[in-house]
Amino acid sequence: MTEHAALVDGDPIPRAHVDTFLDTHFRGAGNCATSHDDRAPARRHQESPSAARQRRRWATQIVVTDELARRACTERGLKPPQAQPLTVAEPDVADLGSIVATALAHSPAARTLLSALESEQTVPETAVQDYYTRNQDRFLTQEALRRGADPFNGTEPGDIQPYEAVREDIARELKKAAGRHAFFGWLDQARSGVTYSHGHEHPGDPSHPDHEHRH
Repeated sequence: MTEHAALVDGDPIPRAHVDTFLDTHFRGAGNCATSHDDRAPARRHQESPSAARQRRRWATQIVVTDELARRACTERGLKPPQAQPLTVAEPDVADLGSIVATALAHSPAARTLLSALESEQTVPETAVQDYYTRNQDRFLTQEALRRGADPFNGTEPGDIQPYEAVREDIARELKKAAGRHAFFGWLDQARSGVTYSHGHEHPGDPSHPDHEHRH
């Protein structure tokens, strides 16, 4: 049996890294709950072989994403904080969760890269204005909300917050969305240099019978 879970541009990612991730977050006595004051839920009994295989494939994606993000940070001269990885909520594990969301929770490098990509985004003023125009329901005043005003069926003067009052919030939200889009684009491209060993394929890969494509 091969000793690596994947090759990243020809460099091996040891199976032991995936085993450690599984042991630390899903099997051990460590806390996998969202609260540091609660005990970790007991590991699911009588887990089917198919579920176990998918769990390993899912964990491989987290480990590989972290490695790709580390390399990207090095190339960009970014230094991720030397902090302990965040815990992963058990519901995410049970449902295979979102690979990207869990990778961001687990990997300081991935969060650092996402932040850098977000800071690089430029949101045109026209995009901010268009968002404001198309989403008037999001900018009702408190008084209009209490009155039950319908922004799609006519409003009274003053029911909608002025553009100048909400412009910065809109721009920040659009910039954040653009940063996430850029992160997804980076990850899709970075994965092209990854080769997975048998049993460590992407959980949504239709070439194996247990595939389950979830985001």
